[in-house]
Amino acid sequence: MELLTTILLIVALFAILGSGVWVGLALSGVAWLGMELFSARPAGDAMAVTIWGAASSWTLTALPLFIWMGEILFRTKLSEDMFKGLAPWLERVPGRLLHTNVIGCAIFAAVSGSSAATCATIGKMTVPELTARGYPEDKIIGTLAGAGTLGLLIPPSIIMIVYGVMANVSIAKLFIAGVIPGILLASLFSGYIAIWALLNPNALPRATESYTFAQKLYASRHLLPVVLLIALVLGAVYSPWVTPTEAAAVGVIGALILSAVQGSLNRRTFADSLMGATRLYCMIVLILAGAQFLTISMGYLGLPRHLAEWIGSLGLSNFMLIMALMVFFVILGCFLDGISMVVLTMGVILPTIEKAGIDLIWFGIFIVLVVEMAQITPPVGFNLFVLQGMTKKQVPWIARAALPMFFLMVAAVTLVYFVPDLVTWLPQSMMR
Repeated sequence: MELLTTILLIVALFAILGSGVWVGLALSGVAWLGMELFSARPAGDAMAVTIWGAASSWTLTALPLFIWMGEILFRTKLSEDMFKGLAPWLERVPGRLLHTNVIGCAIFAAVSGSSAATCATIGKMTVPELTARGYPEDKIIGTLAGAGTLGLLIPPSIIMIVYGVMANVSIAKLFIAGVIPGILLASLFSGYIAIWALLNPNALPRATESYTFAQKLYASRHLLPVVLLIALVLGAVYSPWVTPTEAAAVGVIGALILSAVQGSLNRRTFADSLMGATRLYCMIVLILAGAQFLTISMGYLGLPRHLAEWIGSLGLSNFMLIMALMVFFVILGCFLDGISMVVLTMGVILPTIEKAGIDLIWFGIFIVLVVEMAQITPPVGFNLFVLQGMTKKQVPWIARAALPMFFLMVAAVTLVYFVPDLVTWLPQSMMR
C-alpha cells in the first residue's frame, strides 16, 4: 500500500511540475492530495498551520538580507575592480588569467551566497575579457560554470540557511563547516586549470604584460573593499554576540556603503536590488512552505518511516548510502533546482541519516556539494541557464565544457567522506 501511495504521489508531483505550476504550489498540491486521499487528518487545517509556521520562522530572516546584499553587490563596480586587482598576480601562473574565474567566484561567493549571482557577476567581467585575449572559449565557460557553484559552499550560503532550518542545526556551524571544503574545491579547480595549461601550452595566448612586485601591490588596492566586506560579514557570523540575521544586516549596510563609495548607488539601483531580492525570497519561501507541508503530509502517511526502514533493510554501509544519495541527488537535479531538492527530500532522508549515525553538519556540506553538481547538470542546471543567457551557447555545449568540474566535485565528495575532519574540525574547534 505504501509503495502504491508513494508512486501515485511522485507521478502527481511530476505531472503538476510538468504542467508549469510553480514548484511551491506543486509541492503544496501533492501534500494536500496525499492527506485528503490517504489520511484522516483534515488537509486544510494542516496546510494553514504548516505554511504559516514555515513562512514566519525567525531563522529565515537572515535569508532575504543575504539575498539583498548579493543583489546590491551585483549592481556595483565590484567585478571590474576585482579583475584589476587579481590579473597582475596571475600572469606567470600556469593557466594565467583563467584562474580569475575561480578566484573571482570564490571571493564573490563570500559576499553573495547565491550560485547564479556569483556566476553572472564574475562571468560578465571575465568572459568578454578572456575571449578578447584569446583564451579557449570552452575553458573560459567550463571553469566559470564550475567555479560559480562556489556561491553555494563558501559562506554565507543561502542553501545552508535553508538546510539549517529544515534539519534544525546551527547555521553558524554550517557556515564555518563550509570554509575548508570551499577552499578545497577552489583549489581542485585551479589545480585542474594549471595541469591542463602545462599539458596544452600552445592552447593559451602568450603573456603580453609584465608587472613588478610594486605594481602588483598597487593593483591589489582594488581588492580592499570586497576583502573588508568579507571580513566584516564573516567576523560577525562567527562572533558569539551576533546572530546570522544580524550578520546579514551588517552585510547589507556594508554593501550599501560600498556601492555608495563606488558611485553606483542611486534610486534606480537601490529599487532594482530591493525588488530583485524580494522576488527571489518570495519564490524561496513559497517553495519552503510547500515542502514543509509536504513533509507533514508524508509524516502522516508514514512514508519517511517506511523509506528509512526499507533503506535500513538493504544493509548498506555508510559509504554506499552516501554514494547512493549522491547519485539520487544528481538525478533529481536534472529536474529540480537546488533549494527545491533540499526542502523536498530532507523530511524523508534525515531520519535515515540520523539512524546511520552520520553527523548532520557534515551531511549539510555533503548536500551542498551534490547540489553544486546539479547546478551544472542539464536540463535544469541554473548555472547553465545563466551562461546560456550570457554567451548564447547551447546548454549541452556548456554542460560538456563543465564536465571536468563535475568530476572534480565528485572527487571532493569522496575526499570529505574519507576525511570528515575537513568539514567538522573547524566548527568543533571554533564553537566549543
